[in-house]
Amino acid sequence: MTNVVIIGGGPGGYEAALVASRLGAIVTIIERDGWGGATVLTDCVPSKTLIATSELLSEVASAAELGVEMPTEVRADLSSVNARVLELADAQSSDIAHRLKSANIELVRGNARLDSATAVLVETPEGERRIDADAILLATGASPRTLSNAEPDGERILTWKQIYSLNETPEHLIVVGSGVTGAEFASAYSLMGVDVTLVSSRNQVLPGEDSDAANLIEDVFTRDGMTVLGNSRMESVSRHGNEVRVRLVDGREVTGSHCLLALGSVPNTEGLGLDEVGVRVNDAGFIEVDRVSRTSVPGVYAAGDCTGVFMLASVAAQQGRIAMAHLLGDAVKPLNLSIVASNIFTTPEIATVGLSERQIEERGFLVDEAVLPLSANPRAKMQGIHDGFVKLFARQGVGTIVGGVVVGPHASELIHPIALAVSAGLTADQVAAAFTVYPSLSGSIGEAARRLHRRE
Repeated sequence: MTNVVIIGGGPGGYEAALVASRLGAIVTIIERDGWGGATVLTDCVPSKTLIATSELLSEVASAAELGVEMPTEVRADLSSVNARVLELADAQSSDIAHRLKSANIELVRGNARLDSATAVLVETPEGERRIDADAILLATGASPRTLSNAEPDGERILTWKQIYSLNETPEHLIVVGSGVTGAEFASAYSLMGVDVTLVSSRNQVLPGEDSDAANLIEDVFTRDGMTVLGNSRMESVSRHGNEVRVRLVDGREVTGSHCLLALGSVPNTEGLGLDEVGVRVNDAGFIEVDRVSRTSVPGVYAAGDCTGVFMLASVAAQQGRIAMAHLLGDAVKPLNLSIVASNIFTTPEIATVGLSERQIEERGFLVDEAVLPLSANPRAKMQGIHDGFVKLFARQGVGTIVGGVVVGPHASELIHPIALAVSAGLTADQVAAAFTVYPSLSGSIGEAARRLHRRE
């Protein structure tokens, strides 16, 4: 029997634990804060629960267009919303703990570090415990990045871990950082009626995303009343009583009631004993791994945000599964980032899979591109959807789909058929040949594929 010790109970850790148990290993998983990790307790699950409320408010706001009259103003009670957010997070955490226990996995609460490549020391409420292992998986996640000139206080200056402590709706929320986290929270709070200012250090929001999608989202933000400050780098954030001031490097100052710091993440790798054991990290502190999640030390694997490979819960889970399959002799497919599907939960959502337009240009690929606005889709017209599009990229000559973008309501669901096409190497003609329901939003995917057809 192989003894596997996993440090971290988030997606990378608990999915690895379940796989290792199914493959016959004796598994111990150690978690400091709660089962499910930050993904379940303070990040993905809470934020998307909050966003679900804002999406409903967006739908209600467009009810008149569909012939529905609202007798009174509809608004969200933030105290109730956040109470529900935390309740669902706790429920999901309990479900994960139940799954792990049902798989005969030992659950240990405590703060762990490596003692060697084959042993872990855990500080538990009962005292220190040493656990020997044949293999170790590090899945310790990441935490919000903060700066000395923008220290959160948990009341008015907040990180994405602290935002759910709010019981009163902010009068004016300043969001510093226009990456995925900043854009999602800015979108959600704006739809809940909050005056939002989004401070972006780049010339557009979501600078790493498809440019057409990012431009559309920024247009929606400003059209719906959000103030977007582009090319505006934050110099400092300070609190003055019930007021927060964000000073920009060009001397301008933005004043609000609250500030959300969305400045990226730092890996939770300090104090793990990595240097002593010889596990290599990069300059930013992320653990270096290969495509099967091995670190520089034999028998020690790593998965999830602490590796910085692709900071998504789905990627973390896949890294953990791959690590255990490799360790325990099961069939292994190394991590392939060119087929990863991801989603940004703004309103509308942005979903992507495969190669982006930028990556296609960098690799010198010749592709055909088809773009269909959702405003031309019959189902979208029926539902009053105006913003969004479907975009597909197909290799010239062979016709294989290598990437796609969907912007629109529930894009996270619509991206799946494109993800299947990219993963399986399907051609545009094969996608076009599959039936879609009429009328449906997914019909635009089929139509985009048909437009990529090239007569032999």
